[in-house]
This record gives sequence, structure tokens and C-alpha cells, in this order.
Amino acid sequence: MTTSATPSAIGDQAGDPRHAELLTLLEQAYWMEIETVMSYIANSINPDGVRAAEIRESLATDVDEELGHARQFGERIKELYGTVPGSMEFAAHQASLQPPADATDVTAVIRGVIDAERGAIAHYMKIVEHCEGFDPVTQDMVIDILRDEQQHCRLFEGFLREFEGPSARR
Repeated sequence: MTTSATPSAIGDQAGDPRHAELLTLLEQAYWMEIETVMSYIANSINPDGVRAAEIRESLATDVDEELGHARQFGERIKELYGTVPGSMEFAAHQASLQPPADATDVTAVIRGVIDAERGAIAHYMKIVEHCEGFDPVTQDMVIDILRDEQQHCRLFEGFLREFEGPSARR
């Protein structure tokens, strides 16, 4: 009796053009998370003022979560027979998340976080749609990460309402 290796479902996907596109989408997600980590570290240190403390603390806490997301994307890239990119392939895109020149401009930090989170949400929705009927494992992973990003966006939208609300203008 002759036995032959049964190809894996992941290996079978490799010839499908959607596989290469999925790897590209996952690499973009990986870099988005890495860039967010860098900016969150800076924005968890730089802001000054009493009102900045809660924002700094929230961002400092979120660094670990965002780094975990990057790791998940990297691990999934590897599982799909891709190569996790190294630092020489990095290109920054999150201009709105850069630390403001005025360290007391906490509202700029909050707006930057919201912008980055909304960008991540849109990108992750694209991955979820791409995976429909093709890769349920990646789809489930990204849905879990998407929920984290939505919660984080909602939190910072609340901060923005608080900072820009009627009492903040007095």
C-alpha cells in the first residue's frame, strides 16, 4: 500500500491568487500595529498636564495589546507560508498619530488615536471580507482583533467628547 502526503488546506490555498493578496493584507495589518505601538509609546510619555494623565495611562496599557495584535498577524503570516517582514520594509503612514509639538495638546493625541483606530477597523473589515468562504481561521482571528480596535476607538471617542464638550470650553 502506498501512502502519499495529503496536502494541507493552507498549502492548497497557495496557488489561489487570493492567498497572495491575503498575505499582503496581513503584512499591512502587521505594520499598522507596529507603527501604532511606536506612536502609542511616544504618546504615552510626551503629553503634559493633569488632563493628559488618563490618556497617557490608557495608551501605555494599549501598547501591549497592540503589540499582541502585531504578533498575531505575524504568526498568521508564517502559518500561511509567508515571511514576516523585517524593519527594512517598514514605511510610516500614520501622520495623524505623531506626537504634537505642543505637549499640552492632548486633543490632537486623542484625534490621532481615533484616526488610527478607524483606519485599522476599515482595513480589518477588508480582511474579514476577503476571507469570506476562503480562510475562516484568519477571518475569526481578525474579527477578534477588530473587536478590540472598535472598543479602543469607542473609548477615545468618549475622551474626545469629554475634552471638547461644553465644560471644556469654559
